[in-house]
Amino acid sequence: MKSELVKPAHLNRKAVVYIRQSTPHQVVSNQESLRFQYALRHRARELGWHEADIDVIDADLGLSGASIKRRSGFKELVGRVGLSEVGLILSIDVTRLARNCSDWYPLLDICGLRGCLIADRDGVYDPGSANGRLLLGLKGTISELELHTIRSRLTAGLLAKAERGELALSLPVGLLRDPSGVVVKDPDMAVQERLDLVFDMFLKFRTVSKVMRLLNDRGLDLPRRDRHGDLCWTRAKICAVAAILKNPAYAGAFVYGRTRMRELARDGASRSRASRPIEDWRIVVKDRYPTYIDWTTYVMIRNIIKDNRAEYMRTKTRGTPRDGDLLLHGIAWCARCGHKMYVRYKGGGQYVCNHLRSNEGLSACQYVRAARVDAVVADAFMAAMAPAEIDALSQARRTEHQVKTALRTSAERQLERTRYAAALAERQFNRVDPDNRLVAAELERRWEAALSEVRAAEEGLVQQSAPQVIDQVGITKIMQGKIVNLTGRLPQIWADAATTDAHRKALLRCLIEKVVLDRGEHDVALVRIVWRGGAVSDLEVKLKVNSIGKLTRGTEMRDRVVDLARGGVPDDKIATALTIEGHRSPNCANKVLPITVSQIRRGAGIKMTAARSRWFHGSNLISISELAGRLNIPVNWLYVQIRKKRLMIHKQPSGAYLFENAPAVIEAVKKLRSHTITMLDLRICQPHQEGYQHA
Repeated sequence: MKSELVKPAHLNRKAVVYIRQSTPHQVVSNQESLRFQYALRHRARELGWHEADIDVIDADLGLSGASIKRRSGFKELVGRVGLSEVGLILSIDVTRLARNCSDWYPLLDICGLRGCLIADRDGVYDPGSANGRLLLGLKGTISELELHTIRSRLTAGLLAKAERGELALSLPVGLLRDPSGVVVKDPDMAVQERLDLVFDMFLKFRTVSKVMRLLNDRGLDLPRRDRHGDLCWTRAKICAVAAILKNPAYAGAFVYGRTRMRELARDGASRSRASRPIEDWRIVVKDRYPTYIDWTTYVMIRNIIKDNRAEYMRTKTRGTPRDGDLLLHGIAWCARCGHKMYVRYKGGGQYVCNHLRSNEGLSACQYVRAARVDAVVADAFMAAMAPAEIDALSQARRTEHQVKTALRTSAERQLERTRYAAALAERQFNRVDPDNRLVAAELERRWEAALSEVRAAEEGLVQQSAPQVIDQVGITKIMQGKIVNLTGRLPQIWADAATTDAHRKALLRCLIEKVVLDRGEHDVALVRIVWRGGAVSDLEVKLKVNSIGKLTRGTEMRDRVVDLARGGVPDDKIATALTIEGHRSPNCANKVLPITVSQIRRGAGIKMTAARSRWFHGSNLISISELAGRLNIPVNWLYVQIRKKRLMIHKQPSGAYLFENAPAVIEAVKKLRSHTITMLDLRICQPHQEGYQHA
């Protein structure tokens, strides 16, 4: 049956039959629809085309028409229309061509421009005419609406089931569905205990990487599922440990909408899953699965993992405690602009707020030297921790015992599993026909590999130290009585060389949420400690400055020194008096040094009325300067030898080094100077304390 819209110009081109079905299942099951589409070749012949001028494009079978992504057949069709090779496009329905108006209308535009007709089972249309474009546009709009309706119908039941927590989503390792559909724990005790071990170790070490390293160091594999859904044991990786820790199913919660699809390219060809924040999850139904941890612990684990990411400007997290002298790394905030402060180790260590410089092109907001701020914050932490040291030690011992017990139990389970695998391989080898050498050789190789795993598991179990027996409820009364004597040891542990900087930072974060710093105009920094729970402590820190003029009370101290010096008071007496009055030197936090008084006095042009030495000593002793003058050597050389322990001598209570005025001592120092000897020990011939008199 011919159409009046078909012209000779159309017949001189090709007629293309476009065939598509939405899913591979439809291609296999809906054979009648497929035959009906291929039969459109007969319709093209009825419209006037010869058999040789009819082409079929069926490259898009099994692909959805919602977009042109991966639809090479549709792209080929559009390209051929643009080259004026096609006079007629035949499809059983316009929905086969496109179910998206953003793809449908460009096809109509190019067909109208090149004079190509579109035909379906209802008739033939000219996209270049107003009526034809109107009808085709309506059909395309209706097909797009049908797609939305189909999706709504399909997802409505799914969401209703998900809201009840009954949607059968894939379960992580450690959870299974029985034949009745009820979710239960994996009956394999090795799997259960390995998952419990992962959670316990993370709560102790608080970082994913440390858990991964500890598992690999102990030779403990993680249970995983392969692509077929079968259980397998693999070496621990960071992504595998993180997937276990962040899966809400282990907390007994059914969650739908935990991730969203994200486009990676403009054409939509590449997509990936991006995790949503926990507050944006679409459906959360708690207490649907058997639990490995409770929901409160799960939320705490997620917060710890999020806080460990050091993304200052975007998420403003604290980051994992790392090695480095500056204790407030990650928890120092600027009191002026409210942004997080960075650490800079150049110049002795500083906390720097350069947010305005990085983002606005302005000068740095402020910087604060770290040494004294860290000391004040550490002292405040020690004072806050003093009442809780016994409870903290008890909890630490209990946690250590639990982790050690869990590690040893996991090693025993792994040994049991490898022994079973070795026994199974042995039984398989014994049942094989010895004449079948190819099969026997492979089974023998598997048996030997299983035995090697058994030996490795046995060696790992031997390395595990036997856990100490500790009261599971707490420390016993006898043990607690002994611990009372340990109260106050936290400062010793803090200053111990075995305690790393990362451990000190982790201890601070147990009680301190953040520290807000404000550099004052002179020598004082304001420190606000925000404790966990909301309590706040405001402290003042006296900072090191490079001149007396930058001290808050510098002018007052200068005038006071001039008045006392003119009255004939010695420098050390002036320094003691000023310290009592609350003054300090630029380089000291709580006292005035005699050298500071001497500098002020000399700057004012005041000379001492009489020579005064720091100490007096008898004629049988000589000072380090007198010894240097007698030997004609630099005084600093003697101090260097003492510091490097080539010249060993005790310092007197006054702070001076006094040598015995004897020829043997002087000759020995000469030999040390001339490198005749490499070390000189004068500690056995030290002067008695009554041989000198402190001024």
